[in-house]
Amino acid sequence: EELCALAEKAARNYVLSRVPSSRVSVLNVIVDAEGTRPVTVNVEVEVTLSPLVKGYNAEKLAEEATEKAFASVEVFLRELACKSTK
Repeated sequence: EELCALAEKAARNYVLSRVPSSRVSVLNVIVDAEGTRPVTVNVEVEVTLSPLVKGYNAEKLAEEATEKAFASVEVFLRELACKSTK
């Protein structure tokens, strides 16, 4: 649960750091984690921007947000692994 919330927050924060929230029509982030060892994590980000927004590619923004979410998952799992070996 904590892992999913962290990944979702990372994706949302990334999108909203690039485009003002008033210019985002749709921002859906779905994070699903299964298993323990190994952990399988799926992240889906859907972004639809206001027609007033020029110069942004919503698909690329969604892909980048997904990458940020996975990066945050990786950091979280590495920290968890370090704690468990102590």
